[in-house]
Amino acid sequence: MKKKFVNSNTLEKESSSQITRMNTENPYIKISNYIIADTPDFIALNKPSGLLSIPDREGKDISLKKLLLEKYGHIFTVHRLDKDTSGLIVFAKNEATHKHLSQQFEARQTEKIYLGLVLGSLAEKKGNIEAPIAEHPGKKGLMTVHRKGKESLTDYEVLEDFKIFSWLQFQIHTGRTHQIRVHAKHIGHPVVCDDLYGDGKPILLSSLKHKFKLSKNELEERPILKRLGLHALSLQFKTPGNEIIKLEAPLPKDLKALLQQLRKRKH
Repeated sequence: MKKKFVNSNTLEKESSSQITRMNTENPYIKISNYIIADTPDFIALNKPSGLLSIPDREGKDISLKKLLLEKYGHIFTVHRLDKDTSGLIVFAKNEATHKHLSQQFEARQTEKIYLGLVLGSLAEKKGNIEAPIAEHPGKKGLMTVHRKGKESLTDYEVLEDFKIFSWLQFQIHTGRTHQIRVHAKHIGHPVVCDDLYGDGKPILLSSLKHKFKLSKNELEERPILKRLGLHALSLQFKTPGNEIIKLEAPLPKDLKALLQQLRKRKH
């Protein structure tokens, strides 16, 4: 059985006319900029932070699925990412592929890897978090660790320790809502800029650089990161043709810039 690895080098090139309005903060999103793999059976994209995977209940905000429906006509949801999480997401293009991929997710036969920046330095540099997750009894849309919750398992490994922050790799074996964010909070190291499970505070360059000076043209400092510091890095699954494929979504500019500054501070 062949195993195929695909990354951003396979990005599809399309005309610059395919631009769709998104929101006031990111006025335009060009779908072709985010495509990682486009086959007759599925499409994989590197979702930007701030974009819904699928329409929410109100249906007011634009979603990735809506944009794909406009482009392809038929699109089926296989899994989803939180709005503020960036990274790899896959949609099926037909019912047979949708069933094939959905069964793999339900049977935990996929490999899902995430990267995230968390607060603080972890005592245990590698381990697993096995803590059941349930919806918060008093707060709608919030999840919590609860003994009566659903089984939830997350493996983690510290890739870089910056003392004030740690850069982690996560592998989730279950697909609970907000799983990594809830588990990170549970061990006392919430994901940075998480307004639900952490302090929600943006990261400023002035907090990392001792001799930081504001530009003459700026009245106030712009955060180096002001969104959830979590990225879906890779996904491995079997195609309908029984081929093992691993897709990877490169880190976005904001996370790369922050890591660069943290590494400078470290040395």
